[in-house]
Amino acid sequence: MRWGVVTFPGSNDDHDALYAVGHVLGDEAVSLWHKDRDLKGVECVILPGGFSYGDYLRCGAMARFSPIMESLTAFARAGGLVLGTCNGFQVLCEAGLLPGALIRNRSLRFVCDRVHLRVEQTRTPFTSLYTPGEVISIPIKHGEGCYVADAATLEALETNRQVVLRYVDASGRATAEANPNGALNNIAGVVNAQGNVFGLMPHPEHVCEKLLGGDDGLRLFQSVAAWYAEGTRPHAASLAPGH
Repeated sequence: MRWGVVTFPGSNDDHDALYAVGHVLGDEAVSLWHKDRDLKGVECVILPGGFSYGDYLRCGAMARFSPIMESLTAFARAGGLVLGTCNGFQVLCEAGLLPGALIRNRSLRFVCDRVHLRVEQTRTPFTSLYTPGEVISIPIKHGEGCYVADAATLEALETNRQVVLRYVDASGRATAEANPNGALNNIAGVVNAQGNVFGLMPHPEHVCEKLLGGDDGLRLFQSVAAWYAEGTRPHAASLAPGH
């Protein structure tokens, strides 16, 4: 499988993502510059964490207009797999590829910690190797990770099973104390209605090796690889969480 990792001015987790899929997973991984329009034949695009364009205006607001986003949007609309972590999640929301928005943390402070997440949905290309309801541990590091959306959007996300990851405590309970940023409904990651675009605030690329603190994030990348190992690229409609 061939992965592409986008670098914006200010990205700082792009090399971590390249290492995760290229070295740990052992797939082909290529760098994509923000001014590129050619996605180089990749089968999954990763928008990494960092501070694209210095996070001026709003996080992800300027990156949304990078030349590569035009190609990425067309790629996603055609059913291509797109993964956005942290700042990448913010970019996907700004670009309208995912619903909702990310705003300042409830504490108004940058949060760097390790959190527990409950896997709510495994019928996606990104989480198929997890167990429904499984509690995993993945690091976070963000200042604007509070996921918000209007009531109708939140209801639709829950009804359509588009909430993929939720902040919980070690026992799997979605409590206020387990919520590191004030995200509505303790939402840590969502998928689009078609199921091929996934955004999450935690950093799975930082937990891919047990020697370096755990491998709970590795299965996310392995899930994508396994999805493609089945042999045929599925149409976007077949990726919908409700299918």
